[in-house]
Amino acid sequence: MELKLNKPICFFDLETTGIDIGKDRIVEISIFKVFPNGNKESKTWLVNPTIPIPPQTTAVHGITDEKVANEPTFAELAPHIHNMIKDSDLGGFNSDRFDIPLLAEELLRAGVDFDMKNKVSVDVQTIFHKMEERTLSAALKFYCGKNLDNAHSAEADTMATYEILKAQLDRYPELENDMKSLSEFTTRKKIADFAGMIAFDNDNEEIFTFGKHKGAKVEKVLETEPGYFSWIQNADFPLYTKKVLTGIKLRKLNTK
Repeated sequence: MELKLNKPICFFDLETTGIDIGKDRIVEISIFKVFPNGNKESKTWLVNPTIPIPPQTTAVHGITDEKVANEPTFAELAPHIHNMIKDSDLGGFNSDRFDIPLLAEELLRAGVDFDMKNKVSVDVQTIFHKMEERTLSAALKFYCGKNLDNAHSAEADTMATYEILKAQLDRYPELENDMKSLSEFTTRKKIADFAGMIAFDNDNEEIFTFGKHKGAKVEKVLETEPGYFSWIQNADFPLYTKKVLTGIKLRKLNTK
């Protein structure tokens, strides 16, 4: 089954220096773009993370400091990457919890004003886990009857993710072949930022999910304790969380 698209969708996968969204860096990115007319475009870049790659991480994906020493930095690649994804929805495997948040951090750090306002995300892992409870390799074997050769290569993982989603649509007639519907199905909880530090309550208003103001409405906290905003902006929080918080503050100021 081919995907029914109203706009392009970019499947992508990252290999990184680690799993800390705020501190770790991308060492490889592969993007596979599918257009509504069926055309496809693929790009893969090795990236110099500008920080050491821990040996335990190299053991997973095989990318060493020496391998990326002469590759472009993410800041150099950011305009090309953003140009490829800016008009597209996003798809990946565990992408809602890791790849999209980390990509957003890298883009913001490079001065690219990235957000998800006009796009949706489809996390193929969530469909898989809701339906079958397996890993990426098992998913490819289960849905497509294929072995995942060269696992933990960004390109191999990206192509596997694309193949799995198409096979999932064939297997589960209850899944609608529509990116917005799939995005809603793969959303675990409704959050305002990628890190899940600001979520939406039952009234669809932003609340903090951490710290002394956990469960409190963000607008109320910013009104009664203005210094909390400054503390977050100056502390070691993800850049996208700071961006969302700034947006809430500006929205509040504009409605006064």
